[in-house]
Amino acid sequence: MKTVEQIAAEIVAREGGYANDPDDPGGATKHGVTLATLQRLGIDKTGDGRVDVADVRALTRADAQRIFIEHYFQRPRLAELPRPVQASVFDMYVNAGSNAVKILQRLVTRMGFAAVDDGVVGPRTILAAQQAEAAAPGHFADAYGIARRNYYYSLADARPASRKYARTQSGGKGGWILRAEEFISSRYHLTLAEHRARVAKWA
Repeated sequence: MKTVEQIAAEIVAREGGYANDPDDPGGATKHGVTLATLQRLGIDKTGDGRVDVADVRALTRADAQRIFIEHYFQRPRLAELPRPVQASVFDMYVNAGSNAVKILQRLVTRMGFAAVDDGVVGPRTILAAQQAEAAAPGHFADAYGIARRNYYYSLADARPASRKYARTQSGGKGGWILRAEEFISSRYHLTLAEHRARVAKWA
């Protein structure tokens, strides 16, 4: 089983370097850490008394890993979730914040283990997730990954500007979908034909 440090390093590698895509609601980002995150945490990398784009540019991979482990894994209590889903929930928490937990809460509720979809990992969510894992050992992580993939498709359905993250220009799987499928067993990956059928309604 990978350590949280190894998972954080993989997330940083997956996120890439500095970007400021106008279609990305996150704005200026480096290694997956947004300007809004630095401002919320008060991280002034340049020491000039302001937290701005210059601080985003100054972030190192090690900085990003520390931020992710403390603020996206430890503080949200992801370590208290069943081990099989921790990596995927952690990866998505970096990508989509508390929506990662809401997807988990909705999934376990559909499985018959009620949890309020408030995006907070508390005793009720932890118990429901443990019950779901016990009820479907070896399948819970796949179920979460599929729910995550569906979330990305739905997000792109509703927001045309985000479709480039779910579908490549050639019609293949975009970064969001590939990212979700990294945490899903290969037998549950969509074929290219299935993916294209799913996005066919997009202009």
